[in-house]
Amino acid sequence: MFCFSKSSLLRLRSAYLSLNHGRHTYSAGMDCNDSMECKPSDKLCSEQNSVNLSNGTIKEGKAEILTESSKHVFYNPVQEFNRDLSILVLSVHAQDHFEQKRILKEKEEKRKLESKVINEPNEPKEDNGAENLSPQSQDGMVVLEALAATGLRSIRYAKEVPGIKRIIANDLSPSAVESLKANIAFNKVEHLVSPSHCDASMVMYQNRPPAPRFDVVDLDPYGCPSHFLDGAVQSVASGGLLMVTCTDMAVLAGNSPETCYSKYGAISLRNRCCHEMAIRIALQCIESHANRYGRYITPLLSVSADFYIRMFVRINSSPSVCKRSINKLSMVYQCVGCETLTLQPLGEFKNINPSNPKQMKTILPHVPMVSENCPHCDMRYHLGGPIWNAPIHDRSFVSRLLDALTAEGAAEKFGTRKRIEGMLSVVEEELEDVPLYYKLDRLSALMGVSTMPVLTFSSAILNAGYRLSQSHCKPSCFKTDAPQQFVWDVLRMWEKDNPASEKRLREGTVSSKLLSKAPSSNVDFTIHPGANPDSKQRGKCRYQINPLPFWGPGVRSIANLQDGTIQEKQKRNQGKNSKKRKRGEVDDGEKPLSDETS
Repeated sequence: MFCFSKSSLLRLRSAYLSLNHGRHTYSAGMDCNDSMECKPSDKLCSEQNSVNLSNGTIKEGKAEILTESSKHVFYNPVQEFNRDLSILVLSVHAQDHFEQKRILKEKEEKRKLESKVINEPNEPKEDNGAENLSPQSQDGMVVLEALAATGLRSIRYAKEVPGIKRIIANDLSPSAVESLKANIAFNKVEHLVSPSHCDASMVMYQNRPPAPRFDVVDLDPYGCPSHFLDGAVQSVASGGLLMVTCTDMAVLAGNSPETCYSKYGAISLRNRCCHEMAIRIALQCIESHANRYGRYITPLLSVSADFYIRMFVRINSSPSVCKRSINKLSMVYQCVGCETLTLQPLGEFKNINPSNPKQMKTILPHVPMVSENCPHCDMRYHLGGPIWNAPIHDRSFVSRLLDALTAEGAAEKFGTRKRIEGMLSVVEEELEDVPLYYKLDRLSALMGVSTMPVLTFSSAILNAGYRLSQSHCKPSCFKTDAPQQFVWDVLRMWEKDNPASEKRLREGTVSSKLLSKAPSSNVDFTIHPGANPDSKQRGKCRYQINPLPFWGPGVRSIANLQDGTIQEKQKRNQGKNSKKRKRGEVDDGEKPLSDETS
């Protein structure tokens, strides 16, 4: 009979679950229709993504990692979508990187010609070997993966992204660094990927000016990345790319507003548009760190996927532009009854001299933007924010990403290509100047009426002359520039043919207050030709269902658990069966195994 300690059992179980992830195959073509019923798309369900565990390796893209050397290092197969998307963005950004280098060289040559400091033709030049180097090796990107774990992401960058000069794959865990070295050697990318055993923040701080900066920094931590951002925004070169992942969605989505403020400097609110609000809270946090050093961000792509958000932002330096950052931030008023959202910008950028249109100045706005009580349901407000109110995507950059997906070999390169294409198609259709979104079934529940078809609702908005788009975050969500009063009027008109129940109309309920007011607008439910988005008509895989039985962020790396006390703490904090446990009806040893790491 074999005896194992509790910590050993936890390690064995976690390793089993990590490997067991790979035994499940999921479809990249699972689409969610607008009635919230998830079903496979006929065109897409044939494409399968699975983790290959043959011959003692895990294969993803062109990279392979050794399962034996990586068994004590965190690996999540569900994050393949994250890695595929990062490779796609980095490949397109490489084009901008080399274009920027070319422009700088032309300016430098022009400056030398004008100052007549170039060498004479008969003057001998020093042979330093630079002319024998390829443009890629001279001007290629220097990439830092600050939290590399197995090194899978860095290895894929080295093998699949053109224009890489050097990659520093860093991790603080000794076992992770050993895994890095083994996987780098196994994939034969030692000439591009260098393992580093150091604190991630120290690596970034050591590459601030006057030291050379990184062209790309990738932050994909377990949980909140805020304590890495100060070093990250300083270590990225001007015009460089910062890629950030946040997996602490419960904090960002409003479950712990006080924790969100301590980590991100903003108060989160619980509402149906929490996924986009999470993106906007994280973006303002990055901008806040960058502004301290005379730098600012330009979001290229920001998405909510699975259990995390992923942001790709370009970092530039300009103290004058930093002064305008308050124009990109807003506080959020949320009605506690009908959940109406009102944004209060922290500043306004206006022209103060009609004779000189270029003379702009930041003006502090008059507050508040709302009255003491909500005009729709006569209830009070909660205050959240600040959040980023500027665009979270660059539409031209997204179009280039979609073009890159149609290039030759993209289907073999990206295992989740169909899903990326579907999500980016919805992102491209999103209204850029409308922060946050509505969720149709939630609006219907607040009004106390049955949920109308999305096509009918969209047509009513478009027929009134307003703009509307869907959101990539969740199905049945939409963005519109229509005023909130008109949105409620659409539902009031729908209620005339679909009466609310008497239970909903009890005095004092939100539904009764909303329905007590007569519609003030004409509503036309005729189907509008633009109500059905192009991405849906083309059968794109727009929304992904949970792909695996063990789907989720998983547990922290085993290398950081030591004796397993963190897992024990997570188990105690679950709160499941707490009443029975107090009565002594449930013993901890009888608790199902799946509860320990759910």
